[in-house]
This record gives sequence, C-alpha cells and structure tokens, in this order.
Amino acid sequence: MDEKSVRAIQSLASRSGEAAGPATPRGTPTRPLKESSRCPICGGSGWKDASQGHERRVKRCECVLKNQEEHLKSASAIPARYAGCEFENYRTDFNAGLAAAKITLEKWAEQYPLDRTGLLLVGPSGVGKTHLSVAAMRRLIEKGIPCLFCDYRELLKRIQNSYNPSVQATELEVLKPIFETEVVLLDDLGAVKPSEWVWDTVSLILNSRYNDNRTTMITSNYLDGPSAAADGVEGARRASREETLGDRIGERMRSRLFEMCRLVQLDGRDYRLRFRTALAR
Repeated sequence: MDEKSVRAIQSLASRSGEAAGPATPRGTPTRPLKESSRCPICGGSGWKDASQGHERRVKRCECVLKNQEEHLKSASAIPARYAGCEFENYRTDFNAGLAAAKITLEKWAEQYPLDRTGLLLVGPSGVGKTHLSVAAMRRLIEKGIPCLFCDYRELLKRIQNSYNPSVQATELEVLKPIFETEVVLLDDLGAVKPSEWVWDTVSLILNSRYNDNRTTMITSNYLDGPSAAADGVEGARRASREETLGDRIGERMRSRLFEMCRLVQLDGRDYRLRFRTALAR
C-alpha cells in the first residue's frame, strides 16, 4: 500500500472518532518499520479499507490484533513449561469428570466478559488444573483481554524479598500487577504452610481483587472443606486428617473465594505419573 493510501485511511480513521496510529497496541514499544516489513494490507497504518458502496469506512487491520495478542502473551508471564497448553491438547483419557471440567472452562472463556465470575479448580496433583487454566487464559488473550499467571509460592517469596533493603522492588510494586490485571491466575493456592502473615497476604490480594470486581482464577491441590477447627476435629483425629482448603487458607478466605469463584473439581490419576510409567514400559 502506497503512502498516499495510508494517509487517506488514517484521515478516515481520525474522522471516525478513533485515533489513527501505528499497528501496535497502546503501551507496546514501537520501532520504525522497514518498508519491506510493513503490513501489505494497511501499509503500517493499522487501518484497512472497509468501504460499503459510496460510504467510505475503515476498520482495524488484522496486524493490529496480532500485535496486541503477542504483546498480551508476553505480559501474561506464562511459564515456558505451560506455553503450549491448549484445550485441544488436554487429555481426559475418557474420564467423564475431566471432560466436564474441560467443557466448563472452554465455555467460561468463550462467554467472558459476559460472566466475570472467577474459577476455583481443585483436585489432586497432576490432573491438569494448570493446563486447563492456562488454556482458558490463552483464549482470553486472543480476545484482547490482559491476563497474568502468578505462582502462589513464588509470589510470597517475592513479597518477602521486597522487605530486604538491598532489593529494589517494594511490596507495592510486586503486588501492583496482581491488583490491576483484569484476569489473574493464582496457581497452587495453599502450597505454602499457613501462618498469620500468609493469611494476611492472601486476604489482601483476594479482597483487593474482589472489591475492584476483577476476575481471579485459582488452582489448588487441596480439596474444598472446612478447617479442622471449624469442623470441631481435635487430637489424634486432627493429626491423621487430610488437610483441606480451609486448613490452608483459613475459613474467612475460603468463604471469600466462593463469593468470587465457581468451584470446578477435577479427579483422576496423576498425568505426570502416567507419562513416566508409559515411558518405562
């Protein structure tokens, strides 16, 4: 597309009420494009002709949407281990419960943001809670929705490190993206031994996101249930009892979770163990 056509389309875009700019999302670092690398459809303007009859119109070029998706993928901090997680490669192994969980998350991602209720995925290790959650995140990113992957243990370590005077990042700087990103995945909730500080930190994160009406996805290896104290379990029975989500995050936060999230329970064999067993055969 020649420069004259590009300028004409940008002029139309400006008159349509939306700023005409380069084919990159706002906040993305831009570099001057070489002539050969410019989009052949829009010429680097970010707009393409969408005229109908005698009425001249423009609309955003596909290259803008592609650049935005790449920017959001980078900002999502999805670990390399999970970068390839999609609904299409999630194995249910004919487990009806896992298949139902997959359908639930696919439908949720498709309907978002019509329904901003979060999701709480619970189940034993290795059944694919993180896989499904990341797959849902990727679908949202394709729709232009900012998402952030946050490992629960790593987050607590980063907050603790921020108290060290030699560390540049402050607690607020660590937590700011957690507070402000539209959709956050908090992976492996309850993995750290509970303490008053841990409970206070979880409370701060969940309450802030709840009050700002932001969507939170959560995974946990601990099945939902009340804490031992709330259940009246003491002595030897308490020592032999399997810990629940209530034990790991406290009853107050467990209650808040169910105001924020819809429970999705996964049950099946550890996929990683099955994979290692298959290799050994």
